[in-house]
Amino acid sequence: MLSESGDEEGLGAFVSLHAGALRSSGVPQVYWRTLYHKLTDEIYDAGEVFGVLHVQQEENVEEVEDEENEEPERKKNNPGEAVSYKVVVTRESGLQVSDPTSIFLVDHAWTYRVEHARQQLEQIPGLLSRMAALMGLDFHGEVPCPETVELILKNMWKFNQTYQLSQGSAEEKVPVWYIMDEFGSQVQHSNQPSCCMVPFFYIPGQLAYTLLWPQQDLTKGDEVTRDYAYGESNLLLRRCRLLPWIPDDLERVSSEIPEPPDLYYEAIAQENKEQLPVEVQPYTFDKGKILKVFTEMSQVINSLTHPRFQLAEEEEEADIIWTSNHIKDYRKLSEERPHVMVNQFPCESIVTVKDCLAAVARRAQRGSSPDWLPETFNLQTELPQFIKHYQLRQNRGEDNHWICKPWNLARGLDTHITNNLDYIIRQRESTPKVVCKYLDDPVLFNREEMGLVKFDIRYMLMLHSVQPLHLYVYNVFWLRFANRPFSLDHFDDYQKHFTVMNYTEGVELKQVHYDEFIPMFEKQYPQYSWKEVEAELFKAFKELFQAASSRLAPFGIHPYQSSRAIYAVDLMLKWSQGQNGKIYL
Repeated sequence: MLSESGDEEGLGAFVSLHAGALRSSGVPQVYWRTLYHKLTDEIYDAGEVFGVLHVQQEENVEEVEDEENEEPERKKNNPGEAVSYKVVVTRESGLQVSDPTSIFLVDHAWTYRVEHARQQLEQIPGLLSRMAALMGLDFHGEVPCPETVELILKNMWKFNQTYQLSQGSAEEKVPVWYIMDEFGSQVQHSNQPSCCMVPFFYIPGQLAYTLLWPQQDLTKGDEVTRDYAYGESNLLLRRCRLLPWIPDDLERVSSEIPEPPDLYYEAIAQENKEQLPVEVQPYTFDKGKILKVFTEMSQVINSLTHPRFQLAEEEEEADIIWTSNHIKDYRKLSEERPHVMVNQFPCESIVTVKDCLAAVARRAQRGSSPDWLPETFNLQTELPQFIKHYQLRQNRGEDNHWICKPWNLARGLDTHITNNLDYIIRQRESTPKVVCKYLDDPVLFNREEMGLVKFDIRYMLMLHSVQPLHLYVYNVFWLRFANRPFSLDHFDDYQKHFTVMNYTEGVELKQVHYDEFIPMFEKQYPQYSWKEVEAELFKAFKELFQAASSRLAPFGIHPYQSSRAIYAVDLMLKWSQGQNGKIYL
């Protein structure tokens, strides 16, 4: 046993490592010592206090009026037909909030990232049968059944929880999803929960648990419930977030999504903490002057060989700053060194971050999405409108496949394609995302060795000035191809539905030069001239930047005479009903 001083030292180390996470999760400090002991000694004692009961029900949804919140108290059991489950207190002495031992560890039955879920269900012994039993699905046998795999992939969004690591590479910080064990997964929802449950990552053991503690004193037989929409006070958003368990047709909710109000852009500007520049006059360098360039980017360091440029060791001596870091203090630059040119524009996140891009694009069509942008909703601010839109499409029998993308990640990271509404709604609990209509009828490219595959195109745009708008397009473009024939299934098959292959080891990277691609495209689609397609693309680029520069910061890209910038635009082509190529960014 540890001595008292050793125990206090261990507790102090535990608190110094985890206090921030415990506070942000709302874990009362009275439980921290017990939690430390249960984690270090791996004590799982929930079974001594709680039990899981089978419940026979005629109705899956019960409503009890909650007068104080003017919201019906709705209890919804996790999926299952007539038989469901609930967790109750079984200990004679019950459970007291004030008891410092009233915190419990709940184990996780399955932890995974979405792109690996199917493979794990098919290959990990016992996982499929355990998940099927936990979800109340009928499966008997040892050999994975494709139909059962699909059912689990569909139903798991009623059981999934998520957390995200705050450190590591971009890949390591992609949200992790998990399903609690048979005990934790049967704790039902209540708008007035008796307990709280939160994920917790124990750093010394590099393990994740769920913590459970009471929010009120409980006696033997009382039900243990939690709030499936924990932390959400907006009543409409609560209805939306609870929709995976409680059906709701969202009456009187509109699916229309106009451009967001000015407060939306002002909040983003405040978060970005950019200091706008003072107005400066255009500066002209002498033609013979050697320009010093400060950069940390290897592409610039290795490629800048023109005799008129020289790399600078210190930023203070530079005539040009070319950086991948977000420039924020434009005011200081403009006041102290107005002649120094930078490779960014103030408030350029209007076009470089996906939620802003979708919002400002509506400006091009005075409120509605332009033809060159798929229907796009911000899951943080437009979830009710998206759900209503999804339901209307479903009622009309229209294709309902959608792609969820993080606001500010690339390379297909944490990107999800599905027609499962539960799946999409639950994405709101991880990183902030937009949801875009998935191109169900893209223009495909015939790869002789495998058939018709998806492809996308990258153009490089140079923004020279905002007022007046001077935008240039490099007429050399880059192509990326999927490695498997396209079809509207197996959306977790990366090589079928995605085109970014240069970050994955052991995966073929198909490369075709742009001047080889054009005649190949025109041979495959002889009724379409690439020049005509490209003209439509350039028109879309112009419309986007006209919209983005039509207002001053923080509502648009800010004009700064010393700014120049290069942007990459990735796009795909989609057939319209009339078989004319429609361009989408």
